[in-house]
Amino acid sequence: MVQGSLEGMVAVVTGATRGAGRGIALELGSAGATVYVTGRSTRRTPAPGYEKFLEQLDLEQAPGTIEDTAEEVGARGGRGIPVQCDHTNEEDVAALFRQVENESGTLDLLVNNAWGAHSRQIENAPFWEPPMEHWDGMFHAGVRNHILASRYAAPLMIRRKKGLIITVTFWDRDRYTGNLFYDLAKSAMTRLSSDMAKDLHDYNVSSIAVSPGWMRTEFVLRTFRTDEARWRDIPALESTESPHYVGRAVVALAGDSDVFRKSGRVFRVGDLAQEYGFTDIDGRSIPPFEIPE
Repeated sequence: MVQGSLEGMVAVVTGATRGAGRGIALELGSAGATVYVTGRSTRRTPAPGYEKFLEQLDLEQAPGTIEDTAEEVGARGGRGIPVQCDHTNEEDVAALFRQVENESGTLDLLVNNAWGAHSRQIENAPFWEPPMEHWDGMFHAGVRNHILASRYAAPLMIRRKKGLIITVTFWDRDRYTGNLFYDLAKSAMTRLSSDMAKDLHDYNVSSIAVSPGWMRTEFVLRTFRTDEARWRDIPALESTESPHYVGRAVVALAGDSDVFRKSGRVFRVGDLAQEYGFTDIDGRSIPPFEIPE
């Protein structure tokens, strides 16, 4: 990645407190973009709903805040703007995009990443076993989040006939993930991206779904009782990728002057790495994640 290559670009990354969202925001910052970092967790007020999950991980509170991410975006050469936003609340979402318009006058990139299932452990199980609250986390606080943000972002892009909406999903050539709720949610996100591309086509606005592999998020590392400095000692994490890998995929797409030709499609991060020539933070070119058949 060439630092400064996205200078002047204005981006919104939803759910950028930790995990993929944070990795995406930081890589956009390294490329010189202005990034609105959204999420519920602030230094003053931790996000609710993680209590049981944090207890299982022996954590007092979820790692990261929107201020932490925004400051690191700035330290990397971009401009980070933290905005507390509950993406299930339409008033919050509307206020977010009003702020973007009032402060920046434009929006070049929306990354749909926030979803509510991060506060629960998701295990492969037959569909009749998981509690229905998993549905709420994945659809009400997941797919709906992406629709809401896209509805408010699209008019800012349409009037300029320019813009890119990236939806973070999971896709492996329609193979079953092993969890029906998760599978349905991710399939819906992928379909949402392709359908938005059709509605946006005549306005020269692109919509693309991006599928990372198994990421070493803060919660994954904690689950294995390790950290980013020592994860190589855990054989089970050998094929994992850092959240920066998907971030570099987003930077590559955002910097592609011909990205409209990709609109309506879904891309695995490993495939994009081969096409655009980027690597993960440890220098590895990690192949696309595949579900065993």
